[in-house]
Amino acid sequence: MKNIRTYSRRTVLKAATSVIAATPALGADQMRTRPIPSTEEAVPVIGLGTYSVFDVDGSDEEIATRLDIVEALLEGGGSVIDTSPMYNRSERIVGDVLRRSALHSKCFLATKVWTDGEAAGRNQMRRSAELMGSARIDLMQVHNRRDMSTHWPVIREMQQDGFIRYNGVTDYQAGAIDSLMNIMRRDRPEFVQINYSLGERDADRALLPLAQELGIAVLVNRPFVTGRLFRVVGDRPLPDWAREFADSWGQFFLKFIISHPAVTCVIPATSKLHHQVDNVGAGFGELPDEPTRQRMLRFIDAI
Repeated sequence: MKNIRTYSRRTVLKAATSVIAATPALGADQMRTRPIPSTEEAVPVIGLGTYSVFDVDGSDEEIATRLDIVEALLEGGGSVIDTSPMYNRSERIVGDVLRRSALHSKCFLATKVWTDGEAAGRNQMRRSAELMGSARIDLMQVHNRRDMSTHWPVIREMQQDGFIRYNGVTDYQAGAIDSLMNIMRRDRPEFVQINYSLGERDADRALLPLAQELGIAVLVNRPFVTGRLFRVVGDRPLPDWAREFADSWGQFFLKFIISHPAVTCVIPATSKLHHQVDNVGAGFGELPDEPTRQRMLRFIDAI
C-alpha cells in the first residue's frame, strides 16, 4: 500500500534535531523539566494539547500527520498529551496514533471527566482509557469544575486502585479563578489546568502564587490565545533582545509562560509539524528573567 505519510519518522527526527541544534538561543541538549510537587516526578515543560486539532475523521492521512506531531514531541523530550471527552474524537485519535507507534510508554496521558453523575463519570473515565489504549490514566482532571463534588471522591478512589496516577481540575474562564482557588485550598488537587499567556494574565495575580504556596502543579493551555498573539505581532521581526532566548514568536510566547516558576508544563495544540518542532524548541535553553518578562509585557502592550 502506498505510504501516504508526508514525513517519515527519520524526517521528523532530522527536522527536530536540526532546528534545535541550529538555534543559538536553545543551547541545552535536553528539554527542561519541572517537578510535580506532590511526588517530585519530573515533567517536560512542553507538552501537546489536542483541542480541535485532534478532532479529525481518522483517515490514514490524518493519523499519519498527528503521528508525526506526537513523534516530534517525544523525540524532542516532551511527554504530556492532554485531551478530553469534550474534544469529540480527540481521545480516539490519540489512541489510534499511539497504537500505530507503540509510544504509550513514553507518554504522560492527561484527560478529563466531563459529564454529570457518578455512574456516568466512572464510565466516561474508563472509556477514555479504552479509547487511548491505555491501562491507566496519568492525570485525570475534572473538566471546568463540572460536577466536582461528585467526581472528586471517585477520582481519589480510582487513584487508590491504581487506575489514575494524578488528580486535577481545570477551568479556562477568568471569572472562575476565585472558585478554582477555593477548590485548590479545600481539595488540594495535584494539578490545576488554566489559561495563562502574554494575552491572558489573570492567573498571575493570585492563582499562580497560590499554586506555589500549596505545592500544586500547573498545566497551561491556550498559550497563543487561539492565535491572537500571532495576529498582534503580525509580520514584525523578533526584537534583537529576545533572540537571546527565543528564535521565533512562538518560542517568545511559550518562554514567557514557562519562565514563571509556578508553571509545570504548557500544552500548545497544533496540526502542523513545523509548528510542533518550533514549540518543542521552546523547552530548551535560557529562559527570560523577571526584568525581561516585564519587558516582554511592555512590548506586547505597546503594540
